Amino acid sequence: MTEDPKKHGFATRLSHAGRAGTHVHGFVNPPVHRGSTVLFPNVAARREGAKHRFDQYMTYGTQGGPTHYALEDVIAEIEGGSRALIVGTGLAAVAVPLLAYLKAGDHCLMPDSCYGPARNLCDGLLQGWGIETTYYDPVIDAAGLAALFRPNTKVLYTESPGSHTFEVQDVPALAEVAHAKGARVLMDNTWGIHHFKPFAKGVDVSIQALTKYVGGHSDVLLGSVTVNSEAEWRTVRGTASLLGQYASPDDVWLALRGVRTMAVRLQRQQASGLEVARWLEARPEVQQVLHPALPSHPQHALWRRDFTGACSLFGVVFQPRYTVEGVSRFIDALQLFGIGASWGGFESLAILTSGHVTRTAGGAGFGGPMARIHVGLEEPADLIADLEQGLTKLEG
Repeated sequence: MTEDPKKHGFATRLSHAGRAGTHVHGFVNPPVHRGSTVLFPNVAARREGAKHRFDQYMTYGTQGGPTHYALEDVIAEIEGGSRALIVGTGLAAVAVPLLAYLKAGDHCLMPDSCYGPARNLCDGLLQGWGIETTYYDPVIDAAGLAALFRPNTKVLYTESPGSHTFEVQDVPALAEVAHAKGARVLMDNTWGIHHFKPFAKGVDVSIQALTKYVGGHSDVLLGSVTVNSEAEWRTVRGTASLLGQYASPDDVWLALRGVRTMAVRLQRQQASGLEVARWLEARPEVQQVLHPALPSHPQHALWRRDFTGACSLFGVVFQPRYTVEGVSRFIDALQLFGIGASWGGFESLAILTSGHVTRTAGGAGFGGPMARIHVGLEEPADLIADLEQGLTKLEG
């Protein structure tokens, strides 16, 4: 592109970022570059390469190659950061920055609504290494958060909205407290991809499960860690190198292909998700729909302030008269919704939430059994008809 790409819209940037350009002879999509050993013309050139371990410069396969660099550039563009690291899974994207900024004797603050495997990491590996985690109410205010800080608190972790209960956090206010205390702010921004600009809101490190909307087709496992400063990049990239973190170039290429259509998928899935959520909200069987874009959501005002849109994942709380077994029958009866983890693909999903949420900082008492819904690219009318017939199974 000859014009300043920052002037173009999101869909245009996704179509052009990370590839050679429009007036270049060759295939539209860059090829897959696979390799372990990188050859150098002479000893001096190899010695020079060692100086570029933090750059997009081929020194050895684990440091990435052109396929990785292309996706790095696209993700940095989406997140609004300067550099992005691609790793093998979303959980790896959680683990790398936590391990980069925490050592034995340190303290981490983690929202009580966080992604379950992130909690397992804190309560397992990190605890075993002498790193203590305090779980805080995700809707805590700045004063409440400040009271939880200790002299050894090094990381404030945020996830907005929460994985199963969808609380929206006041990230700018919480980040201000963390920075005043000398801590780094990490954020799982997977739900808010494109719609939440982490570095404009005080975040230091943004985490994405690229498995979700970037891949878009439920056939790759990838994660990313994006930063907006050279100091943070050296910390994160250095830790990833020490851990041998690497992503398959074939999966990276699939993610590059998936991301080209992400703008239109996000737009369609946001609209379809809201249509389905509003329909469920009006049903007598439903007590509450946990979708931040609905005016009924407790933190809807924060969502309106900080987000430009929504993804198609939300929670449903059924009336207390129904049982967990009843909600299980409802899910089992659905024909167009798969029963499985993850989300962000083209297919709709439904899972039981009750019994799968761990909370230790209070809250999450919604009063009825819960499920989580992901709306894919099917016709909303068809999904609604499927949900309607499934609701008849709640009573047994």
